[in-house]
Amino acid sequence: MEREGEQVLRTATDGDVDIIRDLRNQQPNREVSINSHEITADEHLGWWTKASVDPTRRVLIYEREGVAAGVVNFFDLELDGSPRTGAWGFFLDAEGLAERGETLPAWIEVMKDATGYAFDELELDDLYGEVLEHNAVVRQMNRRFRFVEGEPETRLSDGREITVLPISLNKNNRRKPKGNS
Repeated sequence: MEREGEQVLRTATDGDVDIIRDLRNQQPNREVSINSHEITADEHLGWWTKASVDPTRRVLIYEREGVAAGVVNFFDLELDGSPRTGAWGFFLDAEGLAERGETLPAWIEVMKDATGYAFDELELDDLYGEVLEHNAVVRQMNRRFRFVEGEPETRLSDGREITVLPISLNKNNRRKPKGNS
C-alpha cells in the first residue's frame, strides 16, 4: 500500500532480516513485547527461515520515505473458508522515529495501512492480536481504531509475570478509510 510515494507496506525479503531483528531488539519494543528478551542472531534466523515460507504468515516492512520504519507481522491466517481470520502485531523503529519527531504520524499510518491490508488485501473478516495490560498508550490507540479488548490473562514470559489482553476487530466495525462510505 502506497500513499503519495512516501509510506508503504511491502513484503519482507531475506535482505530485511537484520533490520527486522535490529528493530525488534530496540529496548522500547522489548519492553512492550510478550517475549522481552534480546533476540539472538541464530534465534532470529530460525524464525525467519520458517516465517518466510509459512503460508499462514505475512511479514511486511513499513517504510517512510524509503526508509524501513517498522515491521508488521500477520500470522495464523485462515484464508480458506468463512470466516477469514488472522492475528497481527507490529513494531516501529522507536529510536529512529523518536529522533526525527515522527513517532505519532508513523504509528497512525502503520495502523491504517496494516488494518487496510488485513481487510482489503487479505480480505479478513476478523483481525486478532494481543497487548500488554500496562501498555496504556497502545491500548488507547487500539480503541481509536475500534479494536475491542477481551478478558485479561496472566502469563509467565522471560521470567516475569505479565497480563495480556486479547484484542479483536471485525471488518464491519473498522474505521473506514477517507473517501469510502
